[in-house]
Amino acid sequence: MSRLPVHFFINPTAGRGRAAKRLKTIREIARSKGVSLDVHESREPGDMEAQVQSVAIRGASVVIVAGGDGSIHEAVNGILRSGTDTPLGVIPTGTGNDFAKAAGVTLDWEAATALLADRLLEASPPRPIDVGVMNGRYFANGAGIGFDAKVTALARQYRWPIGDLVYLFAIFKAFRDPIATPSVRIRAGDYSWDGPLTLASVSNGPWIGGMFHIAPMARNDDGQLELLIAAPVTRRRIVTLLPKLMNGTHVHLPEISHQPATALEIDCESDLLSHLDGEVQAPVSRFEIELRPGALRLA
Repeated sequence: MSRLPVHFFINPTAGRGRAAKRLKTIREIARSKGVSLDVHESREPGDMEAQVQSVAIRGASVVIVAGGDGSIHEAVNGILRSGTDTPLGVIPTGTGNDFAKAAGVTLDWEAATALLADRLLEASPPRPIDVGVMNGRYFANGAGIGFDAKVTALARQYRWPIGDLVYLFAIFKAFRDPIATPSVRIRAGDYSWDGPLTLASVSNGPWIGGMFHIAPMARNDDGQLELLIAAPVTRRRIVTLLPKLMNGTHVHLPEISHQPATALEIDCESDLLSHLDGEVQAPVSRFEIELRPGALRLA
């Protein structure tokens, strides 16, 4: 039996509201395994991060999050900003669940709950997971600037219960405007890029947007990030690239450049949108990105 309640965090709006509907069942499964959940609900952006940081500082033995990549993003920042090594448990109830897939967590949320409870009761050692940091903010799965950041911002405007398809709708909505190709300077060790691009993606895990296999070579425990750059392309070319982006066969195309990296700097001629784990960041013109190997412990 679990000796103490486990701090459990949920974003009721995750997965277009699916998370809230699953809370009762998650509690019942955990209780049947002997784990009592001390439930904390997130009510606004940043709330979960602050709550997680607080319980981690107070000595939480583990933090469990039921949600999607946005919830995990806040939890990771809360834990790492606490200065502790509090383990994180994940129950995927979001839209894309990219981090869960990268970490080998089953997307069957009921099975994930039961398996996690078993590991806690068996005191299984947490797994070290790499984490990236961009301009002082952590990311668990990936960062991006350019077209994918714009698509992410548009996707967050939809509240339709259509899962990953929301990103496809956002892509076609983005086509209403000309495809921006900002001039960017990137330095990653001996590698450099100077000139226009459609997007630059820095991946810790292989998936973004739930359905796009953006970096099939990425592993979140291998001590490196994967930088992928798409040269300027037309709307028509983006449409023909979509199936390849979904199945991960785009990497060797002439428009795509790939470079493993542990640290990189990106300077832009103007302020650009970016995203971290699907969370849109304020526009800036300089990005400093580096890897923190094994910084997160996954329960």
